[in-house]
Amino acid sequence: MMSDLSINTDLAKKILTEFIKSELNRVDFSKAVIGLSGGIDSTLSCYLAVEALGAKNVLGVRLPYETSSQESLDHAQLVIDATGIQSLTYSITDMVAPLLKEIPEEEKVRRGNVMARARMIVLYDQSAAFNGLVMGTSNKTEILLGYSTQWGDSAAAINPLGDLYKAQARQLSKALNVPSEILDKAPSADLWAGQTDEDELGFTYEEADKLLVLLVDERFTPKECIEAGFDEKFVNIVVNRIRRNHFKRVMPPIAKLSNRTFGYDFLYLRDWGT
Repeated sequence: MMSDLSINTDLAKKILTEFIKSELNRVDFSKAVIGLSGGIDSTLSCYLAVEALGAKNVLGVRLPYETSSQESLDHAQLVIDATGIQSLTYSITDMVAPLLKEIPEEEKVRRGNVMARARMIVLYDQSAAFNGLVMGTSNKTEILLGYSTQWGDSAAAINPLGDLYKAQARQLSKALNVPSEILDKAPSADLWAGQTDEDELGFTYEEADKLLVLLVDERFTPKECIEAGFDEKFVNIVVNRIRRNHFKRVMPPIAKLSNRTFGYDFLYLRDWGT
């Protein structure tokens, strides 16, 4: 059995744009800041934010490092030009250079994490300057697999993409007329030359989506997924990634000592008449 990953793109667009408006209004904001990588996910977040808030209320920030590809910068500029949003380009090279000197070249993940967190420092600074909330760009597939840097690209005030699998984000992007250059290229965080998401993961997003929708949405057990035709080794790799990276999907757990503890009993904003 394979679950259908297709979505009603018109309905998804309506729900997600209303989500953006309502979540910002809830905390008295009307603007958003988005890090534009030139990839499909940040592009989709940007297009949705523009639909929800208007182009003048969205700031797109390009955050290259010295090894970033020109193609990524060009594709981010395509988004800026197509949407008419405000934009800023800030190189993180000088910002991260002192720390990267201490990290061996071969330790690419460590170096990539430094870059991802530096980019988020800039986005949150621009959040204060622009008076807008930082918009998340991680999709459901990446979040479940833990394919993100904690407090780096996973950091955001709100995330409209977090319940869209990669295939669904692609469907919605196509419906919103995202440029084909962005739709058709291999997903990459552009953290080092030649880096692609799927090379690092060891499997494709398409393969992952088909398995994840069974494990998560249909609540299949790993054994049932294997019986449905998935390779046992692949199932075990994905299940272990989901389990091992759970800490990235939740706020830091707090040890309970009082009657009202964050994450346990204090879960809502109450009207105190102020």
